[in-house]
Amino acid sequence: MSRKIPVKSYGVTEQETCNNKYESVIEQVKRLGYAILDGGYTEQDLDNIRKSFNNVRDSYIAGFGESYLREIDEYNTIRALLTHGDPIFIKLATNQYLLQVLERLIAGKFILNQQNGVINPPEESYNQAAWHRDLPYQHYVSSSPLAVNALFCVDDFTHDNGATFVIPFSHKFTAYPSDNYVQQNAVQITAKAGQFIILDCMLFHSGGFNKTSSERRAVNQVFTIPYIKQQINLWKKIVYDNNLTDEVRALLGADYQEPESVEEYLFSRLQKHVKAKNDA
Repeated sequence: MSRKIPVKSYGVTEQETCNNKYESVIEQVKRLGYAILDGGYTEQDLDNIRKSFNNVRDSYIAGFGESYLREIDEYNTIRALLTHGDPIFIKLATNQYLLQVLERLIAGKFILNQQNGVINPPEESYNQAAWHRDLPYQHYVSSSPLAVNALFCVDDFTHDNGATFVIPFSHKFTAYPSDNYVQQNAVQITAKAGQFIILDCMLFHSGGFNKTSSERRAVNQVFTIPYIKQQINLWKKIVYDNNLTDEVRALLGADYQEPESVEEYLFSRLQKHVKAKNDA
């Protein structure tokens, strides 16, 4: 049954404005905790991403060993995708539409905290099929996001293949809600391949059960303020020259490395001082 949503209002003296798709996504993330953003990818782009994903996965499993990864419950995860030599994953992290949203959601500077491949296997449980925040074990809220998850859909996210569940508005409350509340209010997000599911990282979410015969693949990208350390030091693991711009270097964490000594810290202060003087 279609709904006719009222458009008139009264007693309203303040209202948000929404003039384009970016502002719509931003408003939804701030209020609901999640939204969908199209990444602007063609079918050929998606084919290339899928091939790269599978190639990295094969070499990852060959390098670490299937039995070892299964033993530590990491078989369905590929850690730090962009560090394995394929520049397509740096391009994924620097998608122009995504960055325009992140720049409006996260106040000030932000970095790529993690980029992991995630596989939801058919007809079996996996380690992301449990409610969690992407800043786990934290029980606080903030006036603007400290971290944002941009979950890239390598494949379509459907009800049948275990599309992500969310608890709307849970990024606004410190405590995890009651089991009864979760069962009554959880929402499953369907999305097309090539889209990003944007989440405030304090929103509780979970992968669903994949009851199809095919895997569902995704790339989990978490962006945080620089004060939150990376899951893995991505910048130090970039082992290939991709002619990266200063902006991309900063996004990957190059400008926010921890000094290993007082001397190194003081030298970094000197460099900033000289740069500011030259820019003046």
